[in-house]
Amino acid sequence: MAVDLTVRGGGVFGLAIAWECARRGASVRLIETRSIGAGASGGPVGALAPHVPENWNAKKAFQLDSLLMADAFWAGVAAAAGLSPGYARTGRLQPLADAAAIGLAEVRGVSAASLWQGRAEWQIVRAQAGWGPTSPTGWWVQDTLSARLQPPLACAALAAALRAAGGEIVIGAAADAGRVIWATGVSGLDMLSQSLGVRVGDGQKGQALAVRFAAPGSPQIFADGLHLVPHADGTVAIGSTSERMFGAPDLVDGQLDVLLARAVAVCPLLAGAPVVARWAGLRPRAASRSPVLGKWPGRHGHFVANGGFKTGFGMAPKVAQVMADLVLEGRDAIPEGFRVSDCW
Repeated sequence: MAVDLTVRGGGVFGLAIAWECARRGASVRLIETRSIGAGASGGPVGALAPHVPENWNAKKAFQLDSLLMADAFWAGVAAAAGLSPGYARTGRLQPLADAAAIGLAEVRGVSAASLWQGRAEWQIVRAQAGWGPTSPTGWWVQDTLSARLQPPLACAALAAALRAAGGEIVIGAAADAGRVIWATGVSGLDMLSQSLGVRVGDGQKGQALAVRFAAPGSPQIFADGLHLVPHADGTVAIGSTSERMFGAPDLVDGQLDVLLARAVAVCPLLAGAPVVARWAGLRPRAASRSPVLGKWPGRHGHFVANGGFKTGFGMAPKVAQVMADLVLEGRDAIPEGFRVSDCW
């Protein structure tokens, strides 16, 4: 077939952009060298959680737009694919450690009422028995904006939706055709750095695990720097480590045992839950700490969509929209801080 657009990379950014472009009528070829979701998008966690509603900036506004788009975006993917991505907007609980934390949460609640456009809440609620984090004060913050999905299911659903829209997926080597979007994670950041002669980002290792514990409709928990995410299949994902220094990027080690112990301290209901999956991989971290989007400098017809790091699934709907606008229609709505030039 005649190809309008080649997307390189079968992670969530590449798949979401390819789907959005195909949905708009473009002829799309997606090329992935290993397998769909083989890199950072293959982990188990799938927490789609907002930044705190304060010190507002372009990055937080972009993420808010994406999280508010997520219901319709993932419903459209599921309908086209005939597969569930495991998406649900179930909210999030965070413990409040002391009176100062309660006061700060009250201030943030007022900010959220304005910044979140009345479409989600940040509220203080009394801690309850059962599923939830331990709280020294007996109070939690509950937000109704956070959602979850299962990354491997979401990638599989995006791939099926793309094929249903007439898109082509090639696993292995294939030629580019038309305009080219590079969504190739850590290797793509390396290529971009070499092309520009400046370090625009690198890989940071993360490790995560999943345990067998059924709480499918419960909110996720964020406490002690950990995400605890109940999924529809009767598992709870726990993650993750953040490792700047590491040996083998895809091997798990004893840090996951520490992670599990911390998770049990946060939520004692998980004590004794059997571990059903362990995962390790490199996540693409841009020097700007924001996604890297836009034209590849000096390479006509080539574009970059990278640097999802820990927020890739939450950012994906808006990234797909912005990149499709740019590549297909020539409209540049990339926000401040997200451009390639913002990485140095």
